[in-house]
Amino acid sequence: MIRSLLSLLCAAAVLAPPLAQAGMTEVRSAGTLRVLAVLDPNRPEFFSLRPDLPPGFDHEILQGFADLHRVKLQVVSVPSWDALVPSLLAGKGDVVAGRFTATEGRRKTIDFTQEVFPYRLVVLTRKPRPNVTTVEELRREKVGTMKGTNLAEAISTLGLPPANVDDEIPTGGFVDALHSGRVTAVVWGVESVIASQKEDPDLQLGMFVGAPGSLAFGVRKGDTDLRQALDDYVENFRKTTSWSRLVVKYFGSSAPDILKKARGE
Repeated sequence: MIRSLLSLLCAAAVLAPPLAQAGMTEVRSAGTLRVLAVLDPNRPEFFSLRPDLPPGFDHEILQGFADLHRVKLQVVSVPSWDALVPSLLAGKGDVVAGRFTATEGRRKTIDFTQEVFPYRLVVLTRKPRPNVTTVEELRREKVGTMKGTNLAEAISTLGLPPANVDDEIPTGGFVDALHSGRVTAVVWGVESVIASQKEDPDLQLGMFVGAPGSLAFGVRKGDTDLRQALDDYVENFRKTTSWSRLVVKYFGSSAPDILKKARGE
């Protein structure tokens, strides 16, 4: 009986589709690409469902991908950033998007596509507070961040006094926290800072924190065919003028130059 059971298991393993083909195969079979995203009402530049706003940078790219593969795009709203990876691993969606940073910590549990948008952390203050250009200056500020994010991870490496760090800022609350005086500085992604400056010219970009990185789409490990299909689409998209057009559309005409500085170019 044991030999028969082993034979059946071996046969099933041979006949089962390779794990690497599960992601895209399931998407095509279901006819739907499920995208997990935190819908931040204060920073809708990457993902929005509001009918009075453009759909967002990532949303437009993924809609184009879905149209190419003739599947429906379904947005699955996730309440917090630290819930995105668990939601993906639990099978609640196929792709994570919407200003999602490809960090080393996240790479331990999921895979990422190639870069969709350049990323770098930058210190943000608001006049009349001074611009922050050194770590020593930052240590004298009250710095806001959010638990469970790569922003909090980056701040933890700077040796700031714990009493000077407020890690309870809600999603989308950085600018409000600066306005109210709850904090005097935040460390934030350059893409969000650029968008915020369009609305409030008193916001000041200070020193960059850490090395240049990438915003990308996240997929489960093993869904390599889905990752490859996304990679191919993003690579081809970035070779066209459409990528630059979207950058200016959502972040303004000064964004390309700021992004070059963020990359260290």
